[in-house]
Amino acid sequence: MGLWDVEQVLGLASDAASAKAGQGLARREKWSGAGATERAVWGLCQGSGKQPYQTAVELTGPAYKCSCPSRKFPCKHALGLMLLLASDGVPPGDEPDWVTTWLEQRTERAERVERKPGEVADPIAAQERVARRADRVSAGLAELAGWLDDQVRQGLGGFDQRAYGELNRLAARMVDAQAPGVAGAVRRAAGVVGRGHGWPGELLEELSLIHLIVAAHARLADLPPSLADTVQSRIGWPTETARVRLEGEQVQDDWLMLGRVVEPDDRLTLRRVWLRGATTGRIGLILTYAAAGRPLDPLPARPGEFVPGTLAFYPGALPMRALLTQTDQRGQAPRPHGHTVHQALTSYVESLAADPWNERWPLVLYDVRPARHGDGWALVDEAGDGLEILPGWDPLKLLAVSAGDPITVAAEWNRAGLRPMTCWRDDRPVTL
Repeated sequence: MGLWDVEQVLGLASDAASAKAGQGLARREKWSGAGATERAVWGLCQGSGKQPYQTAVELTGPAYKCSCPSRKFPCKHALGLMLLLASDGVPPGDEPDWVTTWLEQRTERAERVERKPGEVADPIAAQERVARRADRVSAGLAELAGWLDDQVRQGLGGFDQRAYGELNRLAARMVDAQAPGVAGAVRRAAGVVGRGHGWPGELLEELSLIHLIVAAHARLADLPPSLADTVQSRIGWPTETARVRLEGEQVQDDWLMLGRVVEPDDRLTLRRVWLRGATTGRIGLILTYAAAGRPLDPLPARPGEFVPGTLAFYPGALPMRALLTQTDQRGQAPRPHGHTVHQALTSYVESLAADPWNERWPLVLYDVRPARHGDGWALVDEAGDGLEILPGWDPLKLLAVSAGDPITVAAEWNRAGLRPMTCWRDDRPVTL
């Protein structure tokens, strides 16, 4: 346990701020359940949340595990724990189960591959790159926060005359700051300007969501880990698929393929596949990308079929995106259970309570009929409640299947409207 001294530990810090914060945590009263063996040191550090952060360090690497949301490696908790160890402040102890499990997983991965997927040859350089990107993101979001404050003081009157240019300039600035998720949100706000009579309200809603992500990033360390993961993801920090496969929540079920949406553009084709667990009721979203003109990977099943298998979920406050890691032979499924329009919208509202930036949500509506709604169409249930279908979506196939009778429809919902994906006449699925 005397492998590390204070100077060596401080040399691992990604910047001076991390080193200083680690030194502030190198006190026994900051830790509970701390212990050490020849191969690891661990402990619990109480942050601002209800649950303390679980921190462990494999000493031979070193390698770090901490449940805090920091993107710095090592985080301040790992540094503080190692500094406490270097000053003989951690007693010997027996490894708790969560530490042993983590160490065994690392050993298994090391035996399986010489280098785990995504691992770089120079981990120190990788840590420095992460720290530099974190600084750029923070600087960019601080600039965006100042701009948003200015708009509140000035008001949005006359904003349409300068909005498009300013918002696109800010989007480019967010790209430079390596915050592509925020850049996309700013571009969406720019696209709202001047679109229809109610665009000022829509713009205010988009700017409010941008302000919320900026404010959340400013207090990232105070957020629950799952919400912090969501904020980082919305900003644009990537999550390695290798990490998801090995560490993501694993859920086994018979997954009903509700439908798929394909969105091509000049550079990239995106496909969203929506799944729902027959037993768990969990929603799964599989994203697939391909360069323009290149084919997408084959679908895991046809709409209306079961895919027995395991989904590994990406971390987040509303875990939906997932990887299909194991599958069995797919089979035909009966018509799925659906909801009324009111029940379906309630489920969407509940998703926003967990993740206010959630843009899309799958709905399964039963006993609905397509009906005219102004210049477009809507799906209306037996109670007379309806959801407007996206403008420009062709309803002919849906009308042909329904022929005026109630049917079950799986659709993707967002604030712009409903995009039907699959419908069922009796137990027969029809892809729309």
